[in-house]
Order: sequence, then structure tokens, then C-alpha cells
Amino acid sequence: MTGDRPRTSISAWKPSVPGIAEVFHAHFTDHAYPAHTHDTWDLMILDDGSVDFALDRHRHGATGTASVLLLPPGVPHDGRTVTAAGFRKRNLYLDDSVLPQHLAGRAVDAPVVNDRLLRDRIHQLHAALIHPGDRFEAESRLAFIRERLHFHLAALQHRAPGREANRLAAELRALLDARIPTGITLREAAAILHAHPTHLIRCFKQTYGLPPHSYLTGKRIDQARRLLLDGHRAADVATTVGFHDQAHLNRHFTRHVGTTPVRYTHTRTDAAVSVAARMA
Repeated sequence: MTGDRPRTSISAWKPSVPGIAEVFHAHFTDHAYPAHTHDTWDLMILDDGSVDFALDRHRHGATGTASVLLLPPGVPHDGRTVTAAGFRKRNLYLDDSVLPQHLAGRAVDAPVVNDRLLRDRIHQLHAALIHPGDRFEAESRLAFIRERLHFHLAALQHRAPGREANRLAAELRALLDARIPTGITLREAAAILHAHPTHLIRCFKQTYGLPPHSYLTGKRIDQARRLLLDGHRAADVATTVGFHDQAHLNRHFTRHVGTTPVRYTHTRTDAAVSVAARMA
């Protein structure tokens, strides 16, 4: 992709399989995701290379093709390359019909799952998702993946909801979630919550691991990805989700996703070619 960082390639699409909000394939040689959250579960496998990431302010790493990464919704995480060769990954973003959000607390402390059978099943699902005519196969494979993920999560101890314990931070988060497209000024939020602005920011960052403006930007990027994959124009998406204009969207989108919104919407063919090559 001309104009992207060297040897970076990205493929993304929205399949017709219930429960999967997005399929995302990428090869990064020099990219660092800023801290952000997703509304969905992020289920990831590596095809080669190593990745370093923080989840809820605790750093983790994964190397090679044996591991599965499961990042829960609503929990801040980042990610970065480790070596000059970078890493190749395939992600499935799963909604709460596959994994209920109340299980998120179980996944926070153990996001790397060493399960070869689960990894193989995810690989087979990615291959099925390339072909729209294989929807029934994809649904069947997802059912077995869901069963396996529930098995792993059931074995983990439930974490007490410490991040939600800060009432002020939780109330600010609810305000931001309710006003993603329109946004809210810090002064207005402070007045609504009867708090000093800097105290409000400190409470939010201490509770959720990132400042409120970064949280809001990440939510807008999440919405932009969904709309772009539904076929909406980048210029329209920018203002719909709350960015000032397309240039504003481009700047934040490239930082979060590793490519521009326009290139992101034209990656379906690349995905078919890359998976076909791996299956050969």
C-alpha cells in the first residue's frame, strides 16, 4: 500500500456471520497502538513475529504461532512491534452474543491463552470467512470457538470490579459514551458532575488507565471502523462520529489502525489473497 509505513499491509471487512463485528488482518513492521478500548472482544492470533502490549496497565507479550490473545471489551490496551521484522496478526472482533461482557473481568489478568486446538480452530474460521458462500461453515466453526473460550474463561478467577469502583470516573465515562458524536467540554462535564476539572481527569485516568480525551477518541475510531466497513464515505464518517473533518479523522485513524480510512475500506481483496497464500 503506497504511502503506508514500510511493509505494512492491512485487510479488514465485516462478514455476514452473526457475532463477528469485524475481521482484521495486518502486517506491521513499525507501529504502536495508543491506549484505547473496544466495545467488542478482540480475539487475535499471530502468524509470525512478536507483539508487546499492555492490558489494564500490565504488560504482556506473545511470540510465534501457538498463542491466542483475548482482549476483553472496555479495558484499555495498547500494542507495539518488538523486532524490525514486526508481526503478522489476524483479529476477530466478537460481540456479546459470543462472549457476554460480564466475563470481561475474568480475561483481564490472563489475556494470552496457550491452546493449540483453539488456535487451529480460529485459523480455520478465518479461512472460511474469506468466502461468503461458506457462511454456514463459519458459523459452525465460531460455535466451537465460543465453547472453547467459555471453557477457558470459566477456569479463571473473577476479578472484583475495581475499575468501576470510582463513582466519579464511571459517571464521566457514561457521559462520554452518551455523547460520542457531539462530545462534551471539560467545563460542562465538571459542572454536571460537580467536580473540579483536573480532579475529574485524574480520577478517570486512575480508574481506566487513559485520559478521558483518549477514551473518547478511541470510541470514535471504533464507530468509524464500523461505518467504513458498511460502505460509508470517509468524509461523511468523520463528521458523523464527531471528528472536525476528514483530515482530523485521517490523523487519528492512522495512529490507531495503521492506515488511512480510505485504504481501510479497500482491503477485502488483499485479505482473500493473503489467506489463500497461507492455506496453500
